[in-house]
Amino acid sequence: MYEISVKKHFDAAHYLRGYQGKCESVHGHRFEVVVSIQSEGLNEIGIAFDFTDLKARLGEILKRFDHVCLNDIPPFDEINPSSENIARTVHEELVGKVTGVRITCVEVWESPESRAAYVP
Repeated sequence: MYEISVKKHFDAAHYLRGYQGKCESVHGHRFEVVVSIQSEGLNEIGIAFDFTDLKARLGEILKRFDHVCLNDIPPFDEINPSSENIARTVHEELVGKVTGVRITCVEVWESPESRAAYVP
């Protein structure tokens, strides 16, 4: 089994509805998103999945999150834009964009010390 990961970031504002603390106010992060996939084998040139392709597909998803208030865009206009919900949303949108591999984890880092992961 092979596992590869890529990382991209976006900058955005958000607030957590109902949080009852300072994160209920609008604030921003440089969100780092790490996607890991697994493949049982390698292709004819010896790679599990092209890093460039995976980064591009992740970038397609993240570009709509960049430099916005996440609470203003779907699905976060209806659900809280927590790191957990961001991770799940990225996974759901990425599933249809990668074939022949399994997405094992989507991590969202909102600071160097704070991470949430969605493991399907």
